[in-house]
Amino acid sequence: MSSFHVRSGRGPKGDVFSVSKTWLSVKLCFIILLFQAVTFPAAAAQNITGLQLHIREQDVVMDNGILQVTLSKPEGMVTGIQYNGVDNLLEILNEDSNRGYWDLVWDAPEIKRKKGEFDRMETTNFTVIVETENHIELSFTRMWDPSLEGKVVPLNIDKRFVMLRNSPGFYSYGIYEHLKDWPAFDLANTRIVFKLRKDKFHYMAMSDNRQRYMPLPDDRTAERGQPLAYPEAVLLVNPVEPEFKGEVDDKYQYSIENKDNRVHGWISTVTDPPMGFWQITPSEEFKSGGPLKQCLTSHVGPITLAIFHSTHYSGADLILHFGPNEPWKKVFGPVFIHLNSLVNGGDPLKRLWEDAKQQMEVEVQSWPYDFPASKDFLPLDQRGSVTGRLLVHDRYICDEDLPGNGTLVGLAAPGDVGSWQFECKGYQFWTKADERGYFSITGIRPATYNLFAYVPGFIGDYRYDAEVTISPGSDKDVGTLVYEPPRSGPTQWEIGIPDRTAAEFFVPDPNPMYINKLYLNHTDRFRQYGLWERYADLYPHNDMVYTVGVSDYRKDFFFAQVTRKTDNNTYQGSTWQIKFELDIVDKNNTYKLRIALATAHASDLQVRINDLRASNPHFSTGLIGNDNTIARHGIHGLYRLYNVDVPGVQLVEGNNTIFLTRTWSTSPFQGIMYDYIRLEGPPSSKGNNLGFSSK
Repeated sequence: MSSFHVRSGRGPKGDVFSVSKTWLSVKLCFIILLFQAVTFPAAAAQNITGLQLHIREQDVVMDNGILQVTLSKPEGMVTGIQYNGVDNLLEILNEDSNRGYWDLVWDAPEIKRKKGEFDRMETTNFTVIVETENHIELSFTRMWDPSLEGKVVPLNIDKRFVMLRNSPGFYSYGIYEHLKDWPAFDLANTRIVFKLRKDKFHYMAMSDNRQRYMPLPDDRTAERGQPLAYPEAVLLVNPVEPEFKGEVDDKYQYSIENKDNRVHGWISTVTDPPMGFWQITPSEEFKSGGPLKQCLTSHVGPITLAIFHSTHYSGADLILHFGPNEPWKKVFGPVFIHLNSLVNGGDPLKRLWEDAKQQMEVEVQSWPYDFPASKDFLPLDQRGSVTGRLLVHDRYICDEDLPGNGTLVGLAAPGDVGSWQFECKGYQFWTKADERGYFSITGIRPATYNLFAYVPGFIGDYRYDAEVTISPGSDKDVGTLVYEPPRSGPTQWEIGIPDRTAAEFFVPDPNPMYINKLYLNHTDRFRQYGLWERYADLYPHNDMVYTVGVSDYRKDFFFAQVTRKTDNNTYQGSTWQIKFELDIVDKNNTYKLRIALATAHASDLQVRINDLRASNPHFSTGLIGNDNTIARHGIHGLYRLYNVDVPGVQLVEGNNTIFLTRTWSTSPFQGIMYDYIRLEGPPSSKGNNLGFSSK
């Protein structure tokens, strides 16, 4: 049975802390529901001796009777996790420093290495912060000094590991600090990595519909696999287990958005009893890029990741740049490593996954935690909250304000409209509004923020005009807010759904030579390898032509405007056509073309109106994007919205054509994905549509 912990007494900060009766009831409900599914070792249920800490010459062991975690001293590497009769869940074939660890990738502006400097963050000092029968907290630190300039990232690093009594797992969090007079540097990536035993863990899960048995790492070697267009993608030609033959393995096929990245991990069915290893992220407040930022999860190894900051699906726009006189401190985590096992029969894949989800709910509802000993992690009573309501007003859809049903509302560092998707240095706090548009954001760290929102079904971003200042214990009510999305006139026609993704467009079947069986007949069919090559298969000579009122974007609008490979192994751009009719044209006024992009990679989108041969485009984005979404099997990256004025004199009564030309073509991964395209007529006192609306 997955346990809960009751903590009472004197805390590490001098507080008296306890768990409320209501919260105990919630946890007891979870335990009763899970009793028949999972358990921890029987000895732990009678654990009356409390936690034990064993400090040895080269390592330290945290033991709560359920599991034992061994860390190297003073480096702070997780070298062993003993659980349920298995001496070590981590890969014993690896060196001690290559089993469980924090790492980062950094660079110095004056050096500019091609891929940055990888740092496994070996620390130099070890300290016991808390040691009681109920709570152990260990600190592994590395302090920077000027003699290390150019050699070591200019950060003070404090890695914390926490174990609680009767808890089926352990926690880890990190504190990074850059002092004011320290040199400039860039931070591209930071995370926690756990490499599990390949002879034990073979089944991976990250959601109800994204889980499967996985190949072995051996299958990716030169003897058994064939590298494809980039090293991460490998065709399994002679795998150890024949069932995987002909499949593609690629870690990017298992990425997920921050808002949905709550629990993922592995199940071992070869141990007795079966057991699970899960990484649980109770909050995304410390993650970069907001709720839609995509990150890796688990993948072949078996490997489980807790990624706090990365440039995946965003590119250089999300590199953290620190100036030479820029003080900064941030707490990443805590995240929870949860272990469970099955003892009384049933389907281990289903029951262990369900238990992991239930434990995730417990952790989410416990956030912000009250046990971290660092003063830099703030408990609930040192945080504030914001409430309000968001409505949407678009007079060409409805005369009345509409409730922002499903709106994502969040607080992030002050910035321009939509800047939250680039924000990495601070914290972000997001929630989803209810069906009437009401929202409540709790557990907000004291600071000054902008309030941002985006509404599914409407283009653009909302930003509340006034900054919101949070202080400890404050409860701000911002009242009723009204978002007026970009709109100049009535809709002439529209293509797609404004949801910041290209998922509604036509995603082709994969080449049968390059499949991942998980995504056959799956809602995430866009995660198959090599779909960029299918455009040339479907349009070998002529590019896509979409006719408003006749074509169906679900079948006739390819999900990505990509390059086409030629016979001499070069790549060429493409020009898509949108054909439409206008019964009446107002030559004296201006129409508006709204182009919302779901992602872009090394592309220039040029727009021409009724004249493909015009030497200069009517509009050009210029070279945009480094998202690399196409190669990484995503369906969106960074959102971009372009509002293009179209003088009425450039349109004609009858047949019109908009030409969308994507230039810059040197690789198969360059391209753009559209979110939504709309042509609006001139401003009108009436909201009636003219022309056609594409369904």
